[in-house]
Amino acid sequence: MRYRRVTTPPPRPPGGPDKPPDGASPSHVQSVDRAVRLLWAVAEAGPAGAATTALGAACGLNRATAWRILWTLQAHGLVDNDRASGAWTLGHGVADLARTGGVDGALHDVAEVLEGLAMQTGETAALAVVRNGTLVYVDEATPPAAVSVSWVGRPISLHATSTGKVLLAWSSPAEVDRLLRDRLERFTDTTVTDRDALDEHLEQTRGRGWATCRGEYDEAAWGVSAPVLDRAGRLLAVLSIWGPPPRVADARFEALAEAVLAGAARMSPA
Repeated sequence: MRYRRVTTPPPRPPGGPDKPPDGASPSHVQSVDRAVRLLWAVAEAGPAGAATTALGAACGLNRATAWRILWTLQAHGLVDNDRASGAWTLGHGVADLARTGGVDGALHDVAEVLEGLAMQTGETAALAVVRNGTLVYVDEATPPAAVSVSWVGRPISLHATSTGKVLLAWSSPAEVDRLLRDRLERFTDTTVTDRDALDEHLEQTRGRGWATCRGEYDEAAWGVSAPVLDRAGRLLAVLSIWGPPPRVADARFEALAEAVLAGAARMSPA
């Protein structure tokens, strides 16, 4: 069994974690205090979110100030805004911060699940997380008999992989627009480059709980992916099983999906 892992330790602040930089004051910074209070207010609003005015009132801020801070937080992926309703909800950046100390700090049995899936299916099992605004594979396991190229540490196409489709499917419409602000690049003959068609794929993914890829990024990579969710139903990571055709094909998708869903449930801290 070949198991690969990439870890990126978080940077340490100047002067160490308990010591401020030379000349720094321990007093509160008002703008940071307001941003943190707004972030907590968004979290307390739950999955339905809350409007700018309501969040500002909860934090003792006028609407204009709350709006500026919320849009700054959105630029860093910490909150999302639904354009239709105006409601603010927590963004993927919050889960990304929780994962900065390492995948194992947030998820259960990562190595055991990946190795078990690889042995059970005879295909590569991989885990991806969002880091610095990019979806990246951080762990994978490959059965001894399989010959495959490692994708660990490489950024992932969002519209042309099952892994990326899971991220998009569990994002708000505003976040999807931000993530897909560039045109949908064609990589193979099966790449979906039409936004309406992709939206249909994402709706199907949300409905059944898992995504597929039919050689849309790499002709030799077919597979399925499922979300690993936190207790509030937010995306923590994406678990995938993939391999080359004809070994992996439509006929195997249901069975592979059942396996990847079970693995994702085991990893989840929920």
